[in-house]
Formats: sequence, structure tokens, C-alpha cells
Amino acid sequence: MKYNEDKRIVMTLDAGGTTLVFSAIQGNEQVVEEITLPSSPDNLEIMFNNLVEGFSTVKSKLKEKPVAISFAFPGPADYSRGIILDLPNLPAFRGGVAMGPFLEEKFGIPVFINNDGDLFAYGEAISGFLPEINKKLEESGSPKRYKNLAAFTIGTGFGCGLVRDGELLTGDNSAAGEVWLFRDKLGKNINIENHVSIRGVKRTYSRITGIPENEVPEPKVLYKIAKGESKGEREAALNAFGELAEAAGDAIAHVVTLIDGLVVIGGGLSRAWELFLQEIINEMNSKYTRPSGEVLGRLIPKAYNLEDEKQLTEFLSGSKREILVPGTSRSISYDAYPRTGVAISKIGTARAVSLGAYAFAINKLG
Repeated sequence: MKYNEDKRIVMTLDAGGTTLVFSAIQGNEQVVEEITLPSSPDNLEIMFNNLVEGFSTVKSKLKEKPVAISFAFPGPADYSRGIILDLPNLPAFRGGVAMGPFLEEKFGIPVFINNDGDLFAYGEAISGFLPEINKKLEESGSPKRYKNLAAFTIGTGFGCGLVRDGELLTGDNSAAGEVWLFRDKLGKNINIENHVSIRGVKRTYSRITGIPENEVPEPKVLYKIAKGESKGEREAALNAFGELAEAAGDAIAHVVTLIDGLVVIGGGLSRAWELFLQEIINEMNSKYTRPSGEVLGRLIPKAYNLEDEKQLTEFLSGSKREILVPGTSRSISYDAYPRTGVAISKIGTARAVSLGAYAFAINKLG
């Protein structure tokens, strides 16, 4: 579908712990200025009143009637039914809250709610990284095309969304892609966010330097320390991002063995990609050693850092071959080189989420 040519309008929401940001999208473009209201996580009545006020204000500014509401909201949830379950950071949500049905009753249009990691993946698959890389493959003359995408966010936590052949993989319990629950390769009986998150980077820096964790600078400062642009313990900052890379690379490799597609990374920490992206690739391309001494690749496809021009060129080139169909004079071309690539989001996490929300609603409506 050509979403940029679709004239239908979908109202959207960026829901956070402190603010609710409302807007609307038509043809993959935001068509009204954002409306910001408090989220009121402790009071469900105020929260729902603000939801109605926000969407009502957006609707009043539209030239045409919206066809749906679509947005991301924290889980756990039964997203397919629009029911939000017990949220640790939003104490007003307890025992199951029918947010989707409530909004449908108020506005008389379909309401679609998803996880932000899922919508990030969908936005990148529909209007971001996946079509961009397939276009580059076409321009390079490669017969290779990708249909599957794993999208990761690294920031407050470690999130993931999965798209298989154009379809968002949400799972039977609305819990597909919950990589934050992966075991941390570098720890014992701890989940991966111990290293792959903002607090994980700060915790590692604290452990190495002995500085109390609450006194450790934010990652944007640690980034400058690692680059030698600010005062601080540079080696410790480099190691903090290095441990993030090793743990994240291991987790991403696990996901790639299942989805067998491309990888895109977003989230706040993705801005520091030059400190950890190549190390993620190195981890993905690492080896196992069997008891016999035989060396085995961590992955079947070779992983490439697509932010590196040399690696991108090799990735796009692949290994194009022409072979004869047995018993005929007809030949067929194919790419004999299995590979995956990892890139940083170019459209940005927030925009990818909003484009994913729009595309999800348009697809559901037909």
C-alpha cells in the first residue's frame, strides 16, 4: 500500500508516564500541531478525561473526520482487545482497564493499541529502513530482497518488535519480542537490561570507577567522556558501552536466528551508536567451539554494520550467480551469500512509531 497517498486520517497518541501527546496523521504526514496534556498515572478518571479532551481537541482541528485512533501504550496488555493490564509505572491501571472500548464508545471509530516496540518495527518495515535497503539492493542490481525485520530500542529499557513478511508479529498473549526478559550473557540470573539500558550503562560505569550510581553522569555525558570530549574516566566509559554491545549483540543474534531478517536500532542510546554498533556486529559474527575443537559460526548469515560504507557496499554486492535449470536451456539468477545487516533508524524512533500506528490502522481498515 502507498500510505503517503492515502487520504484517510488517523488520530494518534504518544503516551508517557508524565505527558500525553496527541496528533493526527494523513498520508504518512502529521496534519495538526501536537496537543500535550498530563497523563495523571495515579488517577484513572483524570487520565481518561484527558484522553477524551486530547482526542476531541485534535478532532476539532481536522478538516475531515478521522477514520480511527491508533497509538502505542505501555504493557502488559491484551492489545487486540484494547485492555491495559497492571502497569508498574501507571498505578491507576490495575485489574484490567478497557481503554480501547472506552475510546470507541466516546468517538464512534475503531481504536487500535499496540506496544511501542511493535509499532517502531512496523513503521521501519513499512516506511523506513526495510524499503530503503531493498531500494538500494535493487539499484545495485542484486536479486536479494528482505521481508523480515527485527527492530530494537535501547533507552530506558531494551525493547523489540518483529515484522514477518509485512505482518506485525504480536503473539497470542500480546507479548512477542519481549527481549528485555532475555538472560544477560554477562550476568548470572539477571535479565539483559542490567547492561542494555540507560541505567545499565550508568551501573557499569559506577562499578568500574567506584562512583556511586546516583552520581554517574547521564549517557550523553558518558558518550562525550568516551570520545575524549569531556573530563572523566574514558576507559570506564568505553567499557560501559562495550559491555552494552556484547550483551545486546548476543540477544540480537538470538532473535536473528528466529526471524532471519534485517535489524534496525532506535531509542535514546542509539545516538551513541559509533561506540557500540561495530562491537554488536563482532558479537553476532563470533564463533562457538565444539568439544571436538570444530569452530561453528554464531549465525548462519554474516552480519554487517550498514553504517559503515565499506561494509554496506559489500552487503549490497552479495554474490549474484546464474545457474542453469537442469534439463533446460533456461537460467535463473540468485544471491548465494546469506547475510544480515544492522543499521540505526534514520527516521527516528518517535516518527517510526507514529508511522507504524498509522499503517497498522489503515491495514486493519482495509
